[in-house]
Amino acid sequence: MEATERELLAELRRLHRSLRLRPTEARAPMEPLSVGQRVADRVAGIMGSWKFIIAQTILLVSWVSINLVAARSWDPFPFILLNLALSVQAGYAAPIIIMSQNRQQDIDRRAAENDYRINVKAELEIELLHEKIDELRAREFLRLTEAVKYLTDLLLQTRQTIRADFVFPLEQEVSAP
Repeated sequence: MEATERELLAELRRLHRSLRLRPTEARAPMEPLSVGQRVADRVAGIMGSWKFIIAQTILLVSWVSINLVAARSWDPFPFILLNLALSVQAGYAAPIIIMSQNRQQDIDRRAAENDYRINVKAELEIELLHEKIDELRAREFLRLTEAVKYLTDLLLQTRQTIRADFVFPLEQEVSAP
């Protein structure tokens, strides 16, 4: 059992050393974004905002209203041109937003891995502190045990000295008459 614990402790220390040497993401520099990534982030940021939803709603209501009321409309009632424009917008917007989400997912995954490594480091540090405290406690217990033994021996010697000096002469005086 003790050999297994020593092996486990050695393995934990090796892991701790390797984690201590490995830089964490927080210390590692961020890699620069490509043009496509910046465009994807900007498009996703714009299309995922209330400003875009409100602006698109105003545009759609205006388009339909003008084409219904105007004597000469460029896109009559089934609004085929509007459907085509919205389809093209959706066809381009969806993949761009997904690219941005995938990149964000990669960033989140790296952050989660970094958090895990930091948590493992913290756990190992706490384990080592527990071991040090247990060792200090054992040393203190041994020191206190030795002090108690020393004081007990000293007390016994003192008691014997007192008996030799006071008890025996008194007993001799009492037993002499």
